[in-house]
Amino acid sequence: MTQRDTLYSTPRPAIDRFAFDEQVVDVFPDMIQRSVPGYATIIAMTGILAGRYAQPHSRCYDLGCSLGASSLSMAQHIDVEAVEIIGVDNSPAMIERCSERAKQHSTPLTLRCESIQDTELSKASVVVLNFTLQFVPEADRAALLQRIGKAMQPGGILVLSEKIRFADPHLQELNTQLHHEFKRANGYSDMEIAQKRSALEQVLIPETLDSHRQRLKGAGFASIDVWFQCFNFASLVAIK
Repeated sequence: MTQRDTLYSTPRPAIDRFAFDEQVVDVFPDMIQRSVPGYATIIAMTGILAGRYAQPHSRCYDLGCSLGASSLSMAQHIDVEAVEIIGVDNSPAMIERCSERAKQHSTPLTLRCESIQDTELSKASVVVLNFTLQFVPEADRAALLQRIGKAMQPGGILVLSEKIRFADPHLQELNTQLHHEFKRANGYSDMEIAQKRSALEQVLIPETLDSHRQRLKGAGFASIDVWFQCFNFASLVAIK
């Protein structure tokens, strides 16, 4: 049973940097559902997109797989032969729990506990980066997408979901406030919102949609568009 996220419900004298440790793993499904608008839709459509674009005898990667929601969604919809679904995450606690969930669903997944920046990529027809790239240092993001582009088979697809920022200060402020209202409506207090924001401040670095588009073009993706957006969260598709 999923535990309710109360990690930031009491005052903290000092806020540590956010980390995907065992405490976060225990509450992660509740945390992300109550924090990310449209999360369930993005996960469901990730599976549908994978079902459309997965190619026989290829690999489908879930980079930053956490508890495997995107991996399991892909497995439900892919119906071509000899496809390997590979989940990669650098958090041992996440990988351990993901493995348990995959067994519960009788879903064969290949799981790697390692950095997505170092993991081997090849013969990819689907690559998923759902709320992952934002945790990679900005200076390293282009190189990662270049590696993904080189590993992608013609006609393959990348699903990239991110928290975004806006170049227009008014829109940035508006969408930040709307996101906070979303979290309040889901039961988070102002203190929880503020403390988690402090924990994420130097860890999750959002960028504009234009920055993402330019980087994807530079990595060799031809067709790029936003298919989902709610407030300051968006998901893009990029086709090789």
